[in-house]
Amino acid sequence: MKRYIPIVLFLVFSLLIDVQVGHTIDLTLLKDTPVKIYFSPRGGCTDAIINAIEQAKAEILVQAYSFTSAPIAKALVNAHKKGINVQVILDKSQRSEKYTSATFLKNAGIPTFIDDRHAIAHNKIMVIDKETVITGSFNFTKAAEDKNTENVLIIKSKELASQYLMNWSEHKEHSEGGVP
Repeated sequence: MKRYIPIVLFLVFSLLIDVQVGHTIDLTLLKDTPVKIYFSPRGGCTDAIINAIEQAKAEILVQAYSFTSAPIAKALVNAHKKGINVQVILDKSQRSEKYTSATFLKNAGIPTFIDDRHAIAHNKIMVIDKETVITGSFNFTKAAEDKNTENVLIIKSKELASQYLMNWSEHKEHSEGGVP
């Protein structure tokens, strides 16, 4: 009986987390789903993200903690200029960071919001055309590409993208358009 107590406690704890968080995803949705994985430093993460941005047809929604990558920012601006709906939610630290893409994106006409409801808005995601999710530990920065050990996953899944879209929308609702 003692052998089963840790298992029972784990299952009860898991259920409590699921009930409290309310945002669980059945990973069986990812069966037979195309996934590309990139690692840094110098593993092509930035190029892979730019390539995905360049393939967008209608919409790119971004959440980022730190965003200083000029190549990624330029790719988003180019997409915006082609008529693609680009919107960005950033962490409040981007209001005061010395080198940030927040002002660059806003000045290019891209709706740019600040999520200051949380201690850190630490998401690093893009949802492209409601079917491609870019996620991982990779901050959209030069250091993430050149110096850090990071990862990027590019996942083609409408089901997964819909979950990320719901989360993105929840954060946009309480974010402010406060980029200087």
